[in-house]
Amino acid sequence: MLLEDGWQVRGTTRDPARAGGIERAGVEPAIADPDRVATVTDHVADVAVVAWLMASARGESGAVAALNGPRLERLCEELVDTPVRGIVYEAAGSVAGDALAEGRRIVEEASRRWRIPVEVVDHDPGDHPGWARAAAGACARLVAASGRG
Repeated sequence: MLLEDGWQVRGTTRDPARAGGIERAGVEPAIADPDRVATVTDHVADVAVVAWLMASARGESGAVAALNGPRLERLCEELVDTPVRGIVYEAAGSVAGDALAEGRRIVEEASRRWRIPVEVVDHDPGDHPGWARAAAGACARLVAASGRG
């Protein structure tokens, strides 16, 4: 999807059957599994900002916690050698608070260690319009700061 301001937006799903719904929403679909970080990084060659929106992920609690822990940490490590110039991390949702706090710690540490700009969205996803504005604003700030906006 190419937005009015020239941004291209790509949305990922693990389930190929859901790609059509992503496309109908006006977003370029990509099949990627956040449990297999390499499948995510396969799609970042032309990406300025990665939005890790896993705060309301569903599934077994240990697997969901891993998305906001070791998987996120691995992603941050891999993004160092890519064109990605920012990470948006969603820190409010239905996932356990300790897992979201760990995710916040990971992206803040990545920001310090590798100078990856980070924005944390902690707007209640139950307020979808407000959440969408907060997430879009975080992306816009990172794109502008990267000089690619």
